[in-house]
Amino acid sequence: MLAGKYQVVLFYCLVVSFASISTALYYDYPLILGIPIVLAIVYFAIYHLDYLFEFVVLFTPISLNFEDLGDYGGIGFYMPTEPLLLGITFLVIIRSLVNRRQDKAILSHPLSLALLFYLGWTFITCFMSSDIAVSLKFFMSKLWFIVPLFYFGTTYFQSTKKIKRFLRLYFFSLSIVVVYTMIRHGLNGFGEDQGHWVMTPFFKDHTSYGAVLALMFPVLIGMFVLAKDGAQKFILGSLVIVYLFGIYFSYTRAAYLSIVGAFVLYLLIRYRIRFKYVLTVVLCFAALLVVNKDTIWMELNKNKNEHATEELGERIQSISNVSSDASNLERLNRWACAVEMFKERPVFGFGPGTYAFQYAPFQHHEDITIISTNFGDGGNAHSEYLGPLAESGLIGMLSFIVVVIAIFYTGIKLYYNLEDPWLKSVILVCVLGLFTYFTHGILNNYLDTDKASIPVWGFAAIIVATELRLKKGKLEKSTA
Repeated sequence: MLAGKYQVVLFYCLVVSFASISTALYYDYPLILGIPIVLAIVYFAIYHLDYLFEFVVLFTPISLNFEDLGDYGGIGFYMPTEPLLLGITFLVIIRSLVNRRQDKAILSHPLSLALLFYLGWTFITCFMSSDIAVSLKFFMSKLWFIVPLFYFGTTYFQSTKKIKRFLRLYFFSLSIVVVYTMIRHGLNGFGEDQGHWVMTPFFKDHTSYGAVLALMFPVLIGMFVLAKDGAQKFILGSLVIVYLFGIYFSYTRAAYLSIVGAFVLYLLIRYRIRFKYVLTVVLCFAALLVVNKDTIWMELNKNKNEHATEELGERIQSISNVSSDASNLERLNRWACAVEMFKERPVFGFGPGTYAFQYAPFQHHEDITIISTNFGDGGNAHSEYLGPLAESGLIGMLSFIVVVIAIFYTGIKLYYNLEDPWLKSVILVCVLGLFTYFTHGILNNYLDTDKASIPVWGFAAIIVATELRLKKGKLEKSTA
């Protein structure tokens, strides 16, 4: 213990010394100001990795994409989170290899195995890629999200106190962004056009912003219901109202639908509707769609409601507009390109992360819209499922779907097995939050950003960690 105290004293002495020297030398050597910061990061990485992990969680909603910062751009990182996640990834891997610290129960968990298969196949397809450098960078970005959040996170969440801290840290910063966006939006009259950019520089666009708000909203509702302290109840209740307005004024149709879908899932779980009944209804509905597809398509083409309106009813109706809504038509164009790319390379795909650079030649003239581009600057496949299909082949898409199924199977089964009311509720809202994202993922994909990846893989880690604690009999009694 005495040695530990000396380490802390030495650390702070070094920080103060470097801070003093760097301040004195600032005008001649400005980069020297970074030395104390680097020393602090190294110290916490070695002795207090939990704190560094929490720092990343806290700063994720307010991280900045350096590709959009003018003369300082071109880095391609969300700062400061992604460089830190990369460092944590290497540290976790090295610790696991050298000290064998990774719990075998975590590695052998079905969700972990599904993730390892998904990552393994993604890595293999990198070497069959149309651009190996792009694919390897994409694979590394997957690693620095999944390894720290899921594999380190599953160890981190071995106490209920850490789960609460994770949620509170993320909500604290995200709430700042929501309030900032609402104020900025209000100053611009809450217009639909302004709603596309008022969340910058923290979010790239309104769709990613809406997706993250929808993802976190069920969790916020859960925290509000579980709160017992009057002041805490008031603060969380106020945030629920703010987030509702935030979601509404995000003008993100997929976010609206995903929240409705989460509510339906809540009813199914809450009243223990058997899966076979749900599957039967889904299959019957799918069969009706197939049988009547021509009639349905003709009706859809009659819909002229545009999404660029501030009326909620008209925006909801515009979801099915495939005749004149440019956003919908472009999404169909991207999906068609993904399928055509899959047909050309069905096994290994064009390579992880290469869709944006490869899809242009696969556009059919009749599918091109006023917002289509042939320059590889129009984004991705707009689907968490069709993106892997084009980039990693059929196995790539199926491996991701298996991960999604494993998350929900584990989470719902755990909910029924838990007895502690607080943990039971937390697992439920995590499942509902993840459901909003993975249904949203049919229409968009944001798992290449820290904003979505941190809560998605963090919630998955909470589910697995809680299940492992339950099996080991290490669940402590929880309070709000």
